[in-house]
Amino acid sequence: MSNKAATLFLAGAVIAGGTLATVYRDEIGPYAKSVLALASSTAASEAVAQPAQMPVPQVPVAEVITRKVAPSVEFTGHLEAAKAIELRPRVGGAIVTVSVPEGGLVRPGELLFQIDPRPFEVALNAAKAQLQQANVLHDQAEIDFGRTEALTSKGNAPRKAFDDAQAMRRQRQAQVDIAKVAVSAAELDLSFTRVTAPIAGRVDRVLITEGNLVTGGNAGAATLLTTIVATDPLYVYFDIDEATYLGFVANARAPETGTVAGKLPVHLGLMTDTGFPHTGELDFLGNRVDRSTGTIRARAIVKNPDGRLTPGLFARVKLVTAEPAQTVLIDDQAIGIDQGRRYVLALGADNKAEYRPVEIGPMIDGLRVVAAGLKPADKIIVKGLVRPGMQVVPQMISMLPGDAENGDQAAAGSQEARQ
Repeated sequence: MSNKAATLFLAGAVIAGGTLATVYRDEIGPYAKSVLALASSTAASEAVAQPAQMPVPQVPVAEVITRKVAPSVEFTGHLEAAKAIELRPRVGGAIVTVSVPEGGLVRPGELLFQIDPRPFEVALNAAKAQLQQANVLHDQAEIDFGRTEALTSKGNAPRKAFDDAQAMRRQRQAQVDIAKVAVSAAELDLSFTRVTAPIAGRVDRVLITEGNLVTGGNAGAATLLTTIVATDPLYVYFDIDEATYLGFVANARAPETGTVAGKLPVHLGLMTDTGFPHTGELDFLGNRVDRSTGTIRARAIVKNPDGRLTPGLFARVKLVTAEPAQTVLIDDQAIGIDQGRRYVLALGADNKAEYRPVEIGPMIDGLRVVAAGLKPADKIIVKGLVRPGMQVVPQMISMLPGDAENGDQAAAGSQEARQ
């Protein structure tokens, strides 16, 4: 083989495989060696320029949750006591005992204040003495009437004497009745010296302490001692928009009475509550729509056996608008935002991430309602930095709130795979 042919042969071999240069490096001329050196350098540069292939990331993937959920609307309302009492004395006097558990619960009939009873005991004794006197005079009038009646029947007394005796008898009977009423009034005033709780509820702070004089009587003039609010049940007031009212609430009125009592269930949650743990029912709708706001006032009654709800608190109110239907639910952290639109990354063919726009609804039991964009049995990527079209290695987890730990472990595995 000539030097030129050997050179071309070896150069081609180096470019193709790079293995013959070592074998024939001593059997070719200087020109071939230069060509081989240039070819080897070019092949090495191309090898360095090729990037290393990135590993396929592992991401937590979960199947969407489907369950029957009742469609609902949410409002903001405030709690009020079904009963609220301003405790004022019915009689005046000096406060001798205060037995109010400030801020605590009281039972009906529980003694809270004691007004000095001695003046009222004296008044009662005087009324009883007057009653006794009236009874004596009445007895005497009965005796006189009997005698006069006997004499008149025999013609030994004029008719006027009989009429006078009969009138005196009736007068004495009226005096007895008046004395009895006076005794009852005195007994009632004496009982009013014991100021008791008229309802069960929570009592406020005490405004009057022992030794102070209080005024009794009408509500406006009587001294305010404290206030009591009933704690179970409570009312929640909220405003329903016109569309919701026309859509379903108006049809809930009973045709006979026009009321809505017991017609619509209501769910309630406080600011710190997850979901709506308290239940009640709609029991009142206003008689007109406010033209300035386009809303109508509604009220629901909510049971509060543990006393956790307090009058005055703001509350989230959920009204169920229809029968339960199959609904898709997902973990809220799986939802992304793209220029104001919500989306999720679904697991598509060949384990590639697919961009899915979604319409979301309210939170229910820690999960987000998806009104459109997903269907049952779809699988979505819950966490991880993944772009649409990227291939992933799915790690199946559960999106149920109680299984959140699985998602954390899967996310940690995804981070390790990227590192």
